[in-house]
Amino acid sequence: MRSLFLKGMLIVVALSVPGLARADADSDLTQLVDSYWATRLKESPVLASSLGIDTYAGELADYSLAGRDRRAATAASFLEQLQSIPADQLSPDARLEFGILQRKLRETIEANRMGQRSINFTNRSGWHLAIAAVAGQVPLRNKADFESYNRRLQQYARVNDESIAVANVAIEGGYTLPCDAIEGYEESINGLIAEDVENSRFYAPYTRKRPDMISESDFDALSEQAAATIDSVIHPALRKHAHWYLETYKPACRVEPGVAAQQGGDQYYAFRIWQQTTTSLSADEIHATGLSEVARIRAEMIEVAKAAGYESREAFVEHLRTDPRYYAKTPEELMEKVARETKLIDGKMPGLFGKLPRLPYGIKEIPREAAERTTTAYYLRGAPDIGIAGFYFVNTSKLDQRPFWEIPALSLHEAVPGHHHQIALQQELSVSDFRKHGARFNVFSEGWALYAERLGIDMEIYDTPAKDMGRLSYEMWRACRLVVDTGIHAKGWSKARAVAFMTDNTALSHANIEAEVNRYMSWPGQALAYKLGELKIRELRAYAAAELGGNFSLAAFHDVVLDRGPLPLDLLDARVRQWVARQKS
Repeated sequence: MRSLFLKGMLIVVALSVPGLARADADSDLTQLVDSYWATRLKESPVLASSLGIDTYAGELADYSLAGRDRRAATAASFLEQLQSIPADQLSPDARLEFGILQRKLRETIEANRMGQRSINFTNRSGWHLAIAAVAGQVPLRNKADFESYNRRLQQYARVNDESIAVANVAIEGGYTLPCDAIEGYEESINGLIAEDVENSRFYAPYTRKRPDMISESDFDALSEQAAATIDSVIHPALRKHAHWYLETYKPACRVEPGVAAQQGGDQYYAFRIWQQTTTSLSADEIHATGLSEVARIRAEMIEVAKAAGYESREAFVEHLRTDPRYYAKTPEELMEKVARETKLIDGKMPGLFGKLPRLPYGIKEIPREAAERTTTAYYLRGAPDIGIAGFYFVNTSKLDQRPFWEIPALSLHEAVPGHHHQIALQQELSVSDFRKHGARFNVFSEGWALYAERLGIDMEIYDTPAKDMGRLSYEMWRACRLVVDTGIHAKGWSKARAVAFMTDNTALSHANIEAEVNRYMSWPGQALAYKLGELKIRELRAYAAAELGGNFSLAAFHDVVLDRGPLPLDLLDARVRQWVARQKS
């Protein structure tokens, strides 16, 4: 309906013009998305700061269960409003936005209905590590920025108390993490307690060069304030956390490795599959896909071993695991190898992509307090709005477990054309801020990063049998995840069986396998995203190439996969097929 003025009279008329209806629906959706995003930023003040929004500077999020209930209720309200918008009247890009927001709202609502909502850390993450990382995520350019950072430090005890209270609910409900997976977790807490406050990660902003926009006297005063807060607030809270963990949480840890042992565990795992893969696949279907992929990749590994002059895959893998020439003697040597490989890959990028991101990336070592228990590497997204680059973090602990032949696949995954390329492009999109910064789907981002490892073939990066076996080992690793994750959480597998399966099928070191299986045990379903997402992208590439023949452009295909940001697999499939149809016509 529309209200029009005609010769001084208000006349209400019914309009059925499709273009106008579409404009109305698109406008309604835009307003709803903007409103939702404003709410998200209020609930995520550090994210807001990383985007250059000062409205919530100095605040940390609400970590309590009451906060989760509030966010779930808000999501339910937004979902009701969203469903009142006629999806069939939306423009094509607005339909994507509709589908993305609908799924994210449903995820929030469903996750809060389960007892496992009280699980608030994994064997490789926790509120203490999240707050310790804040200094690398927020602007620190002037006096106001440093004052805001200090106010956040002063809230640490509140966050700690809220988080422990949530974890106590998990203990009461029997929703604790597996004992094997969290062995040594207290070291990640105690590792943040610095004997000299000025060596604390929380004090790091004051060890850097003073920004020109803040006076020396103000900087000194604020640094003293931060040091006092770390000593009087953060260190006592960390000691309280470590004591609680050792005396209360650890004795209540779960003996069984899988979530099926918990009340509602089967339903929770089914939810995690839906959330992490954006599919309706069952655990049995995923397990079967994993076994099929393991068999295929194993056959390829045998051929590579033969080409390297070895009688068997096992003999070549043993050589790769034990020959000292493949291992760094110092952290610096490992980082130099990584740096050289990343620059080699950078030079190959323009041949496979029509658009490259403006934001650069750097490399850093994983902080020592987390390195011993975490995986080989990870990527931390940058914040272009406040001048922070993306970073590829490399694990320099246990150097005898970090072979050089893994570096090409690892770098392709974490930096470019993997996580950094995809995420930095997402941050430049001409779409809503929600799409640029808040729409994340592991199956897309991790699937893309695994697919990026395979692009090393197109780039001719795997120029030795050792590097090619490294690629296949990494692909096998992700295929094994489909088998092991479902095995642990849906089929009653023990940790020993999972470790044995990965040892038999991958070339990963024992330390990496141990860390990985512990990760799957404490983070159900997340590991399924990689291989399933990669298989979908490869399927769509094969489809597009077959349909377009000589007119197929790999660079154009890559750009169309990435140019609307992360998508659930069904929406990605529809988008690529529509693009192919347009190219053909």
